[in-house]
Amino acid sequence: MNEPVISVRGLDVAFGARKVLRGLDLDVAPGEVLGFVGGSGQGKSVLTRAILGLNPKQAGKIRLFGEDIDRLTPRRHRALERRWGVMFQGGALFSSLTVRQNIQAPMREYLKLSQGLMDELASLKLKLVGLPPDAAEKYPSQLSGGMIKRAALARALALDPELLFLDEPTSGLDPIGAAEFDDLIATLQKTLGLTVFMVTHDLDSLYSICDTIAALADGKVIAHGPLDLMLASDHPWLRAYFHGKRARAIRRPDAVGIEASAASDASAPA
Repeated sequence: MNEPVISVRGLDVAFGARKVLRGLDLDVAPGEVLGFVGGSGQGKSVLTRAILGLNPKQAGKIRLFGEDIDRLTPRRHRALERRWGVMFQGGALFSSLTVRQNIQAPMREYLKLSQGLMDELASLKLKLVGLPPDAAEKYPSQLSGGMIKRAALARALALDPELLFLDEPTSGLDPIGAAEFDDLIATLQKTLGLTVFMVTHDLDSLYSICDTIAALADGKVIAHGPLDLMLASDHPWLRAYFHGKRARAIRRPDAVGIEASAASDASAPA
């Protein structure tokens, strides 16, 4: 019952002579929203693609839903693929397909459904992610950045997955749009009981919706736990990331208390 949905042990991934991941270990618990952070080019998306089987690994084991992906038959692996959905960085929608057709692409790949039923399901997914019905017949080039994100999320949810991979879901969005997307993810996670693996650099997302955070540096997970653990770490990269100028947006309970105290002192008579 408590077995991790994702379990990675000793993972090595390299491109030629360049080793990106070095003996990486990571677990993601059922129902957890995990925020995966790391410096640019450190291998965050590489890990995601390795878990999905899109990047070959040189060493290590990956288990999904308790199953070793290296030991699966092609038929069993295909069945397992239906249990996860992926929202790639930038949306990665098919430019020649409408939003409806993009959402239906996984259905055509994995299911045998009538066109009428697929149309109904696509409409439900659009409503689920907060897109208007008329978005269905639009092409990606006709959508705003926020609508592209939501359309890509609808496609990721097309097969009613248990596990959702999100790669930089709020990148390119303005602060209001990013906050709304965070709220959408949190609502969907609770409503659908999803386990979420989210690669992100957005500090607000880490604070507002993530149960735990895993940090990547030097090819390994250097810290894994709640936000408080990250804030208390003495690791140079974690301190630069969570205590730098960009981190001022994080509203920590201790910071709120300090600010309140400072405001009280300032208003007190001399």
